[in-house]
Amino acid sequence: MPAPDRPSRTEPGLALALWSRAHPQWASVGVLLLGWLLVAWGLPPQPAGVGLACQALSGVLLSAWLRLPVWWWAINAGFPAALHGGVALHWPPMVFLSIFLTLTLVYWTTFSTRVPLYASGPAVWDLMARCLPPQPGARVIDLGSGLGGLALHLARQPGSPAVLGLELAPLPWLLSCCRARWRRSGCRFRRQDYRRHDLSSYDLVLAYLSPAAMPALWQQLVSQLKPGACFVSCEFAVPGQAAVALPGSGQAGVPPLYVWRMGRDGVLAAGPGPDLEAVFLKDLPCS
Repeated sequence: MPAPDRPSRTEPGLALALWSRAHPQWASVGVLLLGWLLVAWGLPPQPAGVGLACQALSGVLLSAWLRLPVWWWAINAGFPAALHGGVALHWPPMVFLSIFLTLTLVYWTTFSTRVPLYASGPAVWDLMARCLPPQPGARVIDLGSGLGGLALHLARQPGSPAVLGLELAPLPWLLSCCRARWRRSGCRFRRQDYRRHDLSSYDLVLAYLSPAAMPALWQQLVSQLKPGACFVSCEFAVPGQAAVALPGSGQAGVPPLYVWRMGRDGVLAAGPGPDLEAVFLKDLPCS
């Protein structure tokens, strides 16, 4: 009977398993303890540099243990030095409190939703506007509307679509409401988690979220969208699902806009459908 193949020590999976067994969380604690002892004993080089280096290394070890993306490693490594530099400026404590409160009001529950504040631009707004249903008074919802630019732009389009923007972070939601009132727009903004909102009455659902949020949102759309309704996602496709990008997106600095349509059979299929596809293809040059 042939012997089972042994995994190579160079395989990434084995390396990750060995690293997980090394308990890097305890290694990070040891690094921090070492830094504290060196600072307490006053050994050269400068105590501040030793402490910052130990904290940076501890942040990298914890990032690796939590399997965070590589860019988080750099953030956690550089944060102690940035904090030390900020304290060295001798700013009043109220400055740091104001910065903290502002960031809290902007990003709010990003730690749980894993959806940061993404800003789209006029080029994306124009493409999204072409996805509006032709019937007057079509119902449109923007999930995670941010500062409200897209929703306000869509509300100005012909046909008077009824546009609702959902935003959970308090400060972007408040600014959106102020912008809508200042412009006397019919667009409405609601401070609510889109995961707790019923999407069954909307003709067009728009989202600019994050890769982490797409699988759960897909399940919500499959169970709630009505036949004929469209879903358009800016930049992020749904893992494991076929995706079709709208013509004109994904080029010249414009992120791809992926579109799906709910069929009468209850299947959310990739593609804009015949009517919406005709809207985009009519402006393409004939070959």
